[in-house]
Amino acid sequence: MRLIENASKEKLRGGFYTPEPIAKFILQWGINGAKNYDILEPSCGDGVFLEQLRANGFKYESVTAVEYDKHEAKKSEQIKLPKARVINADFHVYCNETQNRFDLIVGNPPYIRYQYFEPQQQKEAEKIFTKASLKYSKLTNAWVSFVVGSSLLLKENGKIGFVIPAELLQVSYAKQLRKFLAQHYNKINIISFEKLVFPGIQQEIVLLLCEKNNSGSCTIEHLELKDINSLHKVDFGKLKSPAKNIDLHTNKWTFYFLEQKEIDFIEEISGNPQISLIGDFADVEVGITTGSNDFFTVPDSVVEEYRLRRYAYPLVGRSVQVISSIFNNRDWVENRKADARSYLLVFPTMEKLKKQKGVLDYLKQGKKLGIDNGYKTGIRDEWQTVPSTWISECLFIRRNNIYPKLILNRAKAYTTDTMHRVNLKPGTDINSFVSSYYNSLSFAFAEISGRSYGGGVLELMPSEVEKIVLPYNTNHHGLLQEIDSMFRMDKDINNILKHTNSIILKDGLGLSASDIDLANNIWRKLSSRRLNRSK
Repeated sequence: MRLIENASKEKLRGGFYTPEPIAKFILQWGINGAKNYDILEPSCGDGVFLEQLRANGFKYESVTAVEYDKHEAKKSEQIKLPKARVINADFHVYCNETQNRFDLIVGNPPYIRYQYFEPQQQKEAEKIFTKASLKYSKLTNAWVSFVVGSSLLLKENGKIGFVIPAELLQVSYAKQLRKFLAQHYNKINIISFEKLVFPGIQQEIVLLLCEKNNSGSCTIEHLELKDINSLHKVDFGKLKSPAKNIDLHTNKWTFYFLEQKEIDFIEEISGNPQISLIGDFADVEVGITTGSNDFFTVPDSVVEEYRLRRYAYPLVGRSVQVISSIFNNRDWVENRKADARSYLLVFPTMEKLKKQKGVLDYLKQGKKLGIDNGYKTGIRDEWQTVPSTWISECLFIRRNNIYPKLILNRAKAYTTDTMHRVNLKPGTDINSFVSSYYNSLSFAFAEISGRSYGGGVLELMPSEVEKIVLPYNTNHHGLLQEIDSMFRMDKDINNILKHTNSIILKDGLGLSASDIDLANNIWRKLSSRRLNRSK
């Protein structure tokens, strides 16, 4: 966790200015010809939404703009928008104290983590969650409390239009928010962009457009545009009628990027009690947390230079070091010969290191670099002793590119927190377990379970890995060797899946050819969308 004094001004304020085309679009959608709306902007910053209200001649009854930063609030005041009031205050306090209600609430709320909140802000944010019958946690980001609080300030048929992180669709801490939105609103539209809006922070954002109309139902739609310059082409009529039924019980909204028949297929698989998950056969835990992988993972040359052999253990620490579904001793030797970081350093207490000059010199070098004062190393009894150093039977790469890898750890190598450790439950055949994963259905659920970032990376945490569908079958024991051979011959993943889908999904699970094509298309659609972020 970064200390507050080390955080940038932008990080603390959570402010990344809204591009004018986005502000204009949200206002056009929200006002939609109305002339008597009471409008709220809960985080007005330097006033881009106020500027767009004036520049485009929108009609309204009143505008209330709230801004925590006094310098930004002064900029907004200088716009001198008619019938507008700028309030220099924390929105959380305003939300809890005001009796006003609004027809339209728009904005780009701050992206601030809980630990950067002032104590009073934390208390006020918790009050908002309590009013909404939601549980407040230290994982909650400011934008979540802004969305919830704004929703509570709407009139009977109100709307909100926000620029928020795409995390809304997938992170665990937003799960209850997704359910809240589905219960609170009748129409939800999500607009995303192929190109990053804020490329400097690699933060993927979406436009969240929600409307209440007391219809008793909730539908959702996703629209993906090339970039913000495509917003003027959007048909507002289409946004009036989102067509996909929303599932109150689903963990994530990622699959609303899909067509309805694809969503129905995923929900049918998820609701089938005969379909197993990775967590049914294995426990997934984080890899070894060294506190500084650059220091505690080293190539053979460093082991030789500082005479560390006694404390150096075989390691696989990066996805590029794994070329197949099996990581064996020969693979590890090749990494060592290439002078890759193929060793994990596991040191005992200083008492046991006396007179070992090479080791002491290496640790001295670490102290010069400040490794001993790191967040993880600084809370240990002795900074150089890495805890929880045990080997797992399998590995699952935490951050993935083309597809997420599950690996049989035949080399019995250690791994850092760049990979998860996977240990099988009693009675599970390890070869069948690994081979059963390599199919399009499991890959599709990996995309749905995980979260993507601006650079195209797919990240999965241990609990998310355990939720991936696994068509486990002991008849797949011998398939692992075939899969391993295909990887080592550098076969394309699509060719590999064509072979494994026939065995795992058709013969093993009994899926039809059309269902297999559907599963494969879902994986390709979700992964392609994610990978486009890296271009």
